[in-house]
Amino acid sequence: MKRLFLFLIAINIQLNSYSQFHELGAFIGGANYIGDVGASYYVYPENVALGLIYKWNMTTRYSLRASALFTKIKKSDYNPVDTNRFKRKYRFNNPIQELSVGVEINFVDFNLHGSEREFAHYLYLGVSYFQHDLFYHDLVTLESIKYDTARNFALPIIVGVKTNLNAKTVVGLEIGARATFTDNIDGSNPVGSFKNSTALKFGNLNNNDWFVFTGLTISFTFGDLPCYCK
Repeated sequence: MKRLFLFLIAINIQLNSYSQFHELGAFIGGANYIGDVGASYYVYPENVALGLIYKWNMTTRYSLRASALFTKIKKSDYNPVDTNRFKRKYRFNNPIQELSVGVEINFVDFNLHGSEREFAHYLYLGVSYFQHDLFYHDLVTLESIKYDTARNFALPIIVGVKTNLNAKTVVGLEIGARATFTDNIDGSNPVGSFKNSTALKFGNLNNNDWFVFTGLTISFTFGDLPCYCK
């Protein structure tokens, strides 16, 4: 217990030696999903995506980050890349609201003290919690019929590059894939009262869906300048 107490004090002293420096900004870009409807391009930002991003820069290398993003996935089989899907002619709309928290890691020091332009590549790892509609595809009309709303988790992996325009403004470009814990963004694997209806299921039921956010971030800094003392 004594060692744990001393360890917590040491961590607290270390963190306090870095004055907190905060960023608050917006994400503007696009989104796409990867699943059993339409073409499966990995990065294809065809749907508008917007959101808010907050960062707590603990050091020049590490930041705690939280975000709230929104998009509406629109997808159809009307794409000649996959002939079988093109003939099937399924389509759907699914709004997604995502909350994410995690750690952003800069590959080089990103020091916001000076007036010189800084560049840094970064990696973000965390966990996401998102909401989406549940629906199935009517076999006659081919329309998607909503029957419920679901909430699921995903593991986001984001890579990007950022630079400071001045002492108060940071802009970045990033691509972030989300590996979800559901196969139902596209309605290919209905659950609840529909889970035993094999006629409503299609595609690869062993693979979960993914969605990807691609876009620009612009954030404004506030709070005390970090010390970054060693």
